[in-house]
Amino acid sequence: MRRGNQSSVSEFLLLGFPIWPEHQGVFFALFLGMYLTTVLGNLLIILLIRLDSCLHTPMYFFLSHLAFTDIIFSSVIIPTMLMNMQTKYKSIPYAGCISQTYFFIFFADLDSFLITSMAYDRYVAICQPLHYTTIMSQSVCVMLVAGSWFIACACALLHTLLLARLSFCADHTVPHFFCDLAALLKLSCSDTSHNQLVIFTVGLTAIMLPFLCILVSYGNIGATILRVPSMQGICKALSTCGSHLSVVTLYYGTIIGLYFLPSSNNTNDNNVIASLTYTVVTPMLNPFIYSLRNKDMKGALRKLLTKKTNSCK
Repeated sequence: MRRGNQSSVSEFLLLGFPIWPEHQGVFFALFLGMYLTTVLGNLLIILLIRLDSCLHTPMYFFLSHLAFTDIIFSSVIIPTMLMNMQTKYKSIPYAGCISQTYFFIFFADLDSFLITSMAYDRYVAICQPLHYTTIMSQSVCVMLVAGSWFIACACALLHTLLLARLSFCADHTVPHFFCDLAALLKLSCSDTSHNQLVIFTVGLTAIMLPFLCILVSYGNIGATILRVPSMQGICKALSTCGSHLSVVTLYYGTIIGLYFLPSSNNTNDNNVIASLTYTVVTPMLNPFIYSLRNKDMKGALRKLLTKKTNSCK
């Protein structure tokens, strides 16, 4: 970071949510409850996958990493947001704002790549079941996860380095509840054309390309099921892919609605609410989706509770 940047602005002011001051306490309690649910729910998923040998499969290997990512993703945003809701001066230091932007982009992109890896796993399981153990070997799963971490880190680092080169000379009020990259670029008095170009190209790489891969995977899954249509095959496919499809719909539906709909529909309040959905709501719902709609997870939870009950007798 250049010293000139730090001398021109030492902190940013986060406006937060468009809510009345008298409602701050209610929303604080609501978001705190959602954050605790996110952390505890995803930790439970990681614990169940680690303890139950029946869940030591590629699908749940990816799911454990997704649960860990959701915990960190929420922790990057929500604690600062809750702290600012309880203070009158909603400030965040310059270095803290840049760091928050980096980790937000990092874990948002990582979510995208992990969800895509899970879609590929479902494709192999349904379309090439006889070769599943060979294709989805432990080394392949580790390579997919490691590649996801590396590419997400590179994308976030590129955005952050370009952001750190900008100057913020005048207004330093961010109309958001966290340091959103698009909101920060609007405050800069420097040329942001390179930043916008990187947002477009990296956005295609980290969001749209994975989304297209997911569509192709499920297109092949659908074609495979239709070749031999049977109620048993359809039910098996739904039980195998239903939870993942729900997560895909929540995650990409919000992002596409926020970034790809006409700008006239994207007022600042709508942007804040949409961002709230994929930073707070989606990570909280993922544990419920995978536990309530997945018989393996429900079985693992039942065994864990039974074991705890027997140990207390």
